[in-house]
Amino acid sequence: MDNKRRNRFTWLGGTVVLLALGVIFGLILQNVWLGIAIAAFVSVIWLIAVESRRGGNQGVNDESTGIEV
Repeated sequence: MDNKRRNRFTWLGGTVVLLALGVIFGLILQNVWLGIAIAAFVSVIWLIAVESRRGGNQGVNDESTGIEV
């Protein structure tokens, strides 16, 4: 399996797990829609993190202002 396909499955698998956890969290709070909304929000953050890691752009590194995290 090539790297591009593995990354797609990593993001897709993480999204499915986050959605399932959101539904469970929503059931605990007795509001499934809130759980789904939170899971969707976290999934977007997950997508940004996975794509940043894949592109080598993790963290903040702005050498012109000296900011480096």
